[in-house]
Amino acid sequence: MQADLTVEPETALGALKDDERRNIPALLAGASLELSSRDPAEIDACADLLEPGTAVYISMPPGQTYHGNVALATRLRRAGFRPVPHVAARRIASRDALEEYLARAAGEAGVDSALVIAGDSDRSSGPFDSSRALLETGLFQRHGVVRIGVAGYPEGHPKITESALESALTAKKVLAREADLDLQIVTQFCFESAPILAWAAKMKGHGLPMHIGLSGAASLPRLLRFAALCGIGNSVRALKARPRAITRLLVEAGPEVVVRDLARPGRAAIAGVHFFCFGGLLRTARWLRGVREGRFELTPDGGFRVEAA
Repeated sequence: MQADLTVEPETALGALKDDERRNIPALLAGASLELSSRDPAEIDACADLLEPGTAVYISMPPGQTYHGNVALATRLRRAGFRPVPHVAARRIASRDALEEYLARAAGEAGVDSALVIAGDSDRSSGPFDSSRALLETGLFQRHGVVRIGVAGYPEGHPKITESALESALTAKKVLAREADLDLQIVTQFCFESAPILAWAAKMKGHGLPMHIGLSGAASLPRLLRFAALCGIGNSVRALKARPRAITRLLVEAGPEVVVRDLARPGRAAIAGVHFFCFGGLLRTARWLRGVREGRFELTPDGGFRVEAA
């Protein structure tokens, strides 16, 4: 008599949930965070919450100088983290300024990684107008800054066509290969998983590690303001259409629904997650520790809830 190999729906659902519970911490292992220049005091408080060597990115908003970024990088290194400063092309006044920035970051803070971006300014303060122009100088590898992140746009860029973004990335890949730089993509933040997964599937052919940008804990008005600046269209519309759900998701905890969806078995290969903290570095660090320690439960809304320590 042939055995009945039918799997009961409850058993299959339980196995899926077990997979999700394993996959969520795995996806978030090694997650990086982005520090605003306005909240450096949180660095020391995070030392006992984040894993040693966690990559903490240092943004370079308008008005912030690279001198300030070097000071923050040094503080992060002392706290046991791996500082990753932004290098914004349109805010670098000269080649000499770029060399000084990289030399000081490497020499004073042991920096070997950077996020190289064009910057949001419409006008350049110096000779550089793109991340590619910065990389072409050869100064990064000269100073040992060989792990390079470049921007990715799952929902597109408000001022650059998709074909232009594709061409620019291909050119940077060639340049990085010739210069022996370790290239990876760090995306702008999104609030929905669908555009992320569609974009990741298209980008798979590039063979570059993809780190997906998500928001940490922050007020909804602040998130909407940053989202508008970044040109994140579909996600902004999703926020406005689901204000109660998104408020709970982003203000009370973190991006659990998106994380759980990205962590489902069979999803596109994603190297990791990068959290934009918007002043909520400490809160995001506590949330990550709760996930790492398994202090979370899956919830019926498709997300999960992290328990307090």
